[in-house]
Amino acid sequence: MEFGLFMMPLHPPYRSYSDSYDRDLDLLVEADRLGFHEAWIGEHLTERWENAPCPDLLIAKASAMTEQIHLATGITLLPIHNPVELAHRIAMLDHLTRGRFYWGIGHRAIPTDLSLFGLDPKQGEAVREQAAEVLDIVLKIWASEGQFTYQGKYFNITAPELDPILERGLHMKPYQTPHPPIGVAATSIGSSSIRVAGEKGWIPMSSSNLAPQYLGGHWTEVEDAAAEAGRTADRSQWRIGRDVFVAKTPTEARERARAVLGRNYIEHQQPNRSGSGLIQATKTDPNMSNEELTVDYMMENIWIVGDPNECAERIRKLYQEVGGFGHLLAITQDPDDPQWEHECLQLLAEEVGPRVADLTGLV
Repeated sequence: MEFGLFMMPLHPPYRSYSDSYDRDLDLLVEADRLGFHEAWIGEHLTERWENAPCPDLLIAKASAMTEQIHLATGITLLPIHNPVELAHRIAMLDHLTRGRFYWGIGHRAIPTDLSLFGLDPKQGEAVREQAAEVLDIVLKIWASEGQFTYQGKYFNITAPELDPILERGLHMKPYQTPHPPIGVAATSIGSSSIRVAGEKGWIPMSSSNLAPQYLGGHWTEVEDAAAEAGRTADRSQWRIGRDVFVAKTPTEARERARAVLGRNYIEHQQPNRSGSGLIQATKTDPNMSNEELTVDYMMENIWIVGDPNECAERIRKLYQEVGGFGHLLAITQDPDDPQWEHECLQLLAEEVGPRVADLTGLV
């Protein structure tokens, strides 16, 4: 079992931008020191709680402050990007990290992000179609030799062949061959996005809000899509996100989780999910009302909260319920006392990790 971070990032609106980024960087340095395998960093432009409009900039700085941890976009919102610029930014980032980089992708942006770029949030199929075209262009730019031309529905591109005398033209490829490992995030029940991971052999990532019975459905989609493409899906590559809070005692863990996870949930996540319909995926019983999804319910049914032994047992239970997975991504939380989160990561790495070391991805 590998541990990683999923850094949306979550920051209460009273936190300044500068302080938010300093806290994120401090946490990434600590995660690197503790041996966390990876950290995925989100991208949002209009979400004040998740104030990371340019995750590639944070990754670039973090790469110079860390030594081993893999850094990743979590995710690049494909429909809001120009594919030529994106291909070059991601390739350059792969070089800056010397391949210590994963590229997380997706098309599901919050409506205000889409509107900011002139996209209609109500036209979901058109947004998915544009995202698919952006991805297609990026991959073809990286694979191209000589002149590159693309005539699509949303983009028409002609790139010059590299002039061997002037050394001018399309030339940049990623550091990793043929490109960085690609991760696909899925947040909804029966996600179509996660099928793409199975079809292409990319990294599947399941959202932290999903109840265990829906996580199992995600893996079924991955396996089915992989089989249709003549591939065999590997559970050890499956990432599952979870809100995690480990403390030295069960009482301390619950008190801190109520203060921090509870704050984030009540003030940000619950209203957002209720508005989008994603809250249904959090229900262990589909007939539950939204009002029943309290902090206590989340703490006992969805989040992983407790002392090291209790958290290890919760991870093991989740592992058994879904049939095995390889990476647990702990959602970063930003408590007012940052030491709480640093202690949580240390306990997760040093005391929970050894207790679940036998979990290798398949029951």
